[in-house]
Amino acid sequence: MAVKIRLSRRGRKKLALYDVVVADARSPRDGKFIEKIGTYNPATVPASINLDDLKAFDWLMKGAQPSDTVRAMLSYRGVMLKRHLQIGVIKGAITQEQADAKLAEWVKTKNDKIQTRIEGISKAKQSAAKARKDAESKVKDARTEAIRKKAEVAAAAPVEAPAETPAEGEAPAESQV
Repeated sequence: MAVKIRLSRRGRKKLALYDVVVADARSPRDGKFIEKIGTYNPATVPASINLDDLKAFDWLMKGAQPSDTVRAMLSYRGVMLKRHLQIGVIKGAITQEQADAKLAEWVKTKNDKIQTRIEGISKAKQSAAKARKDAESKVKDARTEAIRKKAEVAAAAPVEAPAETPAEGEAPAESQV
C-alpha cells in the first residue's frame, strides 16, 4: 500500500483550510485517511502551518511520500532537512550530535527570518494606517477651512436680496396673510 502525506480540503467556499493527513494513495482527496498530522491556512500572511513535526518525520522515515505542496511545507519547517541528516547518521556519514547541531542552527536562522518577515508586515500595516489617517486629516482640515472661509465671506458682506420690482405692465403681488 502506497502512503502519501497530502492536504485534505475543508472550510467554506473561497475560504479554504487544509488538514495535513497521511492517507492511502488510492483514497480520494477529502476521503478516508490514516492520521491527521497538522493544519494549513493559506489565507493568513504569512500562511499558518501547524504541523506535528515528529509525526511527519516518523511517517517520512517509514516511507510515506509527500505531495509537492506538503513537501514545500515540510521543507519550510525543517522536517525534510532532519530526514536528510538522519539518513546521513544511519549511513555513518555524520554523528547524531553533529546532525542535531546543524538542525538547531538551521531552525534558529529560519525562525529569525520568519520573525523579521512578520515584523516587516506589521510595520507596513501600521505605516499604511498612519498614511490613511494623515490623508483623512488633510481632507478634514481642507473642509473645515473651506467652511470657515465661506462663513467669513458671509459675515463680512451680508448679501441683501434686492426687492423684486414688478415688471412693466404687471400688477404688484399682494401678500396673503
